[in-house]
Amino acid sequence: MTDANPVTTPVTLPNDRERLVDLLSRLSNAHGLSGYEGSIREIVRTELEGHVDELFEDRLGNLVAVRCGDDFRVMLASHMDEIGLMVRFVEEKGFLRFAPIGGWYPPMLAGQRVWVHAGNGPVLGVLGTKPPHVMGEEEKKSPLKIEEMFIDVGARSADEVRDLGIAPGTPVTIDRQFCRLANDRVSGKAFDNRAGVALLIEVMRRVSSPSTIYGVFTCQEEVGLKGAKTSSFALDPDCAIATDVTIPGDHPGVQLKDAPIEMGKGPVVSIADANGRGLLAHPAMLDWMRETAAAHGIPVQFEVGSGGTTDASAIHLSREGVPSTVLSTPARYIHSPVEVIDLADLEAGIRLLVEALKGRPRIQPRRAGGSA
Repeated sequence: MTDANPVTTPVTLPNDRERLVDLLSRLSNAHGLSGYEGSIREIVRTELEGHVDELFEDRLGNLVAVRCGDDFRVMLASHMDEIGLMVRFVEEKGFLRFAPIGGWYPPMLAGQRVWVHAGNGPVLGVLGTKPPHVMGEEEKKSPLKIEEMFIDVGARSADEVRDLGIAPGTPVTIDRQFCRLANDRVSGKAFDNRAGVALLIEVMRRVSSPSTIYGVFTCQEEVGLKGAKTSSFALDPDCAIATDVTIPGDHPGVQLKDAPIEMGKGPVVSIADANGRGLLAHPAMLDWMRETAAAHGIPVQFEVGSGGTTDASAIHLSREGVPSTVLSTPARYIHSPVEVIDLADLEAGIRLLVEALKGRPRIQPRRAGGSA
């Protein structure tokens, strides 16, 4: 997929906080629909070359960074892809009908500006709908449906659309730029899961571990955890941690009893997600995170989630099973173009993993040479 914002060389920044902000900004502003993660892979590759022992792309599109140690294998997974759209049909007058890729709440899409990643280069478009001024009263009360929306790129005919290099299957992503808010909070698109990607990049740059660490930047998580399934089977790790985002219950419209997580109080370790239908974390993995946080004074929260799942749900069922958990950054308004995180939570998550990986969980290794 052609990126509307080409990868740029990282600049030298005065401290770790500003370096992290620059990295997260570039990751958020870049475009990587599920199955079209190439722009994100290139940022990761640029950041990690020279900092890891091996860096390779597998056949599905996962990017794997390796820090070599003994026979005990730890897999850290962070998905690169973002939700978006895909052109499904070009109307005679040049309007584009589309299919959602990943989980969208339709009202979030209305009135957005998008990049259509055409074969001849990216094309700006806007998401149009029928104006409320010409709707009947009953029509106004009906929930907005994705099939009622269309993309307007300014073309006057289907022939003009074809000349732009747009056809069925062309990827589409939201046009939204990273910005800083008050109190070291930031907003942008695709923090689900570019926040996790930034966290994993920083961990792989800093980690010193007796174990062999596989940092896996996975593809196609938003459409079925696909990259996690194939990479965990290939790598056959002894344990795994997925890095992602999770929903806090600290803003209007949601209550702490429904999402008992707060921004600014540290990263979140998953005990279970989807009411246990997804991941049930291995107790040794929870102890490892809890004990590390206590030993180093790192704030941490624990969560029993009722919503969606992460790469860990696929990884922990690989082969005969992989003890796993998730380390998440609280993120408001996920699956929208204006997600919000607190930089302190992201930094605490980086520190927690770096410190944890100096040791390992009390898990019996599968291979000779590793020690629990």
